Amino acid sequence: MALITGGLSGEAEISYKSAANVAAQLDREKFDCYLVDICKEGWLYVSEDGHRQQLDRSDFSMVLHDKKIKFDVALMCLHGTPGEDGKLPGYFDMIGLPYTCCDAATSAITFNKKFTVALAAYYGVHVAQSRMFSRKKGFDITELKALQYPVFIKPNNGGSSLATFKVLAYDESLIHTHLEKAFAVDDEVMIEEFIRGRELTVGVYMSQGEIIVLPISEVVMPATVDGTQYFDFEAKYSGKTTEITPADVTEDIKQKINDAALRLYKGLNCSGVVRIDFIYQEEEGKAYMLEINTVPGQTDTSFIPQQVRASGRSVTGFYTALIEEALRLHSANTKN
Repeated sequence: MALITGGLSGEAEISYKSAANVAAQLDREKFDCYLVDICKEGWLYVSEDGHRQQLDRSDFSMVLHDKKIKFDVALMCLHGTPGEDGKLPGYFDMIGLPYTCCDAATSAITFNKKFTVALAAYYGVHVAQSRMFSRKKGFDITELKALQYPVFIKPNNGGSSLATFKVLAYDESLIHTHLEKAFAVDDEVMIEEFIRGRELTVGVYMSQGEIIVLPISEVVMPATVDGTQYFDFEAKYSGKTTEITPADVTEDIKQKINDAALRLYKGLNCSGVVRIDFIYQEEEGKAYMLEINTVPGQTDTSFIPQQVRASGRSVTGFYTALIEEALRLHSANTKN
């Protein structure tokens, strides 16, 4: 089994931490694990003593101790590009290698916030009002006067809240500054209205053909005077937030979140484990989808391991289920 980590974006740092935790949790009696780092230096097998060697990209194999190693399955821990955006799943499809995340089409769509929001609305899930600006096609900042403030400015493609900014009121100079920072990450930028409410997130995965919704988590941010605090990259990984798993929600809220999550998992043809983020607007009684993460974090403190433990399952058994489901799906698709 190849444990895929690294990546070509700022999310690589979290990918390495996710892979280290997964490697420590795997059932080694069932799986031989080979760490594969996909990075700017190449596609590298990394041994336990730190030795690094290039893989043969024609068939994703390597020679180790004069023996050719070909993998049975790829366990994806690569956040961002080229794992979460569909490029690597597409390559694995071409060479016939099973993998534990969404396929190329679903990965590419969900990595693009504009497409994700449009499809979520199509499937009857609530989404915030937004505008999309393109560096290549030009844009008019005055269009943003029509939005309700605060708003978030964020790259259209990407995750982990990198280069994401909150703007409290319409200010052309401040908006232009934040747009330039977001454009440094992506050629398209989404400007989305802020929905005030409870920040909830839930994992969904498939095992033996059954879709399973994990317990919901809630993110509680520390109170601030100016209201600028939000769940950005620093907050996610610096321990400044309080994360409650399982979240203290009513059965009505739980049902609305779970129904929306199931609708999205099925409608977008997801596979493996995904994490879907919501804002629950209590006055309206509506769950607004924020984004879908098709390769969610797997550090020991990440939401998915938290939710797995809260469900009464073992994390080791969870990763075994993901791998076995990938093999089952591949076998079924090959027969068809």
